[in-house]
Amino acid sequence: QVQLVESGGGLVQAGGSLRLSCAASGSFFSINSMGWFRQPPGKQRELVATITSGGLANFADSVKGRFTISRDNAKKTVYLQMNNLKPEETAVYYCNCNARKITSASISVDLEVWGQGTLVTVSS
Repeated sequence: QVQLVESGGGLVQAGGSLRLSCAASGSFFSINSMGWFRQPPGKQRELVATITSGGLANFADSVKGRFTISRDNAKKTVYLQMNNLKPEETAVYYCNCNARKITSASISVDLEVWGQGTLVTVSS
């Protein structure tokens, strides 16, 4: 299976910056898109940003111009640089990836994998 381990969350003042990292490990043939979602307290999980294996990025409108996403394919790691953070962006941030496995029967299986989440708290 595929595991995602996130790091980099914590407490930051409004206007500050944090960098999240997420490393994939396990048995898989390839990782396609990787990305970040967040779930504020009492709200639904929402997209923050995604990036394809080729480096094509997609951002939620609310974070454009403040957040950047990047990945190191050799390290199977995705990063989220968050600048000018706002209190309303306090949330659990989840790493996500779409991976492909090839079974012993040579069958291609696509998997969606989630990390355990890392808490980002932005104080006002």
